[in-house]
Amino acid sequence: MASSASSASSVPAATPARAILLMVAAMAVLTLNDSIAKWLTQRVPVGEVMAVRGALVVAFAVAWAAARGRLRDLRVHRWRPHLLRGALMASSTFLFVTSLSLMPIADAIAISFAGPIFGTVLGALVLRERVGWRRWTAVAVGFAGVLVMVRPTPETVRMVALVPLAAALIGAFRDVVTRRMGTGGESTLAILVLSTAVVAVAGLLTLPFGWVVPDWPEIGLFAVTAVLVGVAQGLMIESLRHGEVGLVGPFKYTSLVWAVLLGALVWGDLPGPWTWAGSAIVIASGLYIWRREASLARRPRQG
Repeated sequence: MASSASSASSVPAATPARAILLMVAAMAVLTLNDSIAKWLTQRVPVGEVMAVRGALVVAFAVAWAAARGRLRDLRVHRWRPHLLRGALMASSTFLFVTSLSLMPIADAIAISFAGPIFGTVLGALVLRERVGWRRWTAVAVGFAGVLVMVRPTPETVRMVALVPLAAALIGAFRDVVTRRMGTGGESTLAILVLSTAVVAVAGLLTLPFGWVVPDWPEIGLFAVTAVLVGVAQGLMIESLRHGEVGLVGPFKYTSLVWAVLLGALVWGDLPGPWTWAGSAIVIASGLYIWRREASLARRPRQG
């Protein structure tokens, strides 16, 4: 699990490089987790996956804290934002998985990557983050790179496209809440455990709609995916603690690059020219933001 900070005062004023690296790492771990979760959802209902995995994440996180003598990091200062973040996490997960069953996966992924744009807007409006035209342009270019990779079909004009779009918007609100909690004194461990517990309860509510008894290999996959989700969430929370939503959000685009690499290494799926071109655009956009923020950190900020 990522180490937790206990107060806003412990957060440096400007740590863009660290925030970016944490988000890139979080996306790599999440991409690996998605590959494992895909196997589970072929037989196990989505609600059951959310409930069992969430319960394991909470159990592992608490056990990790106890073993390290860090149970004090579970102290909650304000319950409302924890419950809000958990509700937002549960809602976005349900919506995105539902969209995968209603439309082509490339379309759902492309639309969901509107999230960083939503996050940049909400960061500016809600958190009063200063976002200059250069960052806006880099975000738009990164989104264009994702579209080049996935090349969504005309099916995206249907009303069903609102489902992954809503998931992206809710996810952006979750990031804003996470940023405010992280800089407001809530520890990473508390944010992770409480929010994941809410997601687990939400998944448990689907029990009347039918669950299956997992076999031993599936139980093993549940344990692995729980560890991966816990690590990824911890990294993401820490990233949003150290960096603005508008800064780290665009680096969520790198998850598609990680997916390409994982597909090539594990399944031998070599990327085509469109994927290579889109990946280059996404990477270039991220490197520009990184270099820009590093430069601004060395002089008075101009936007």
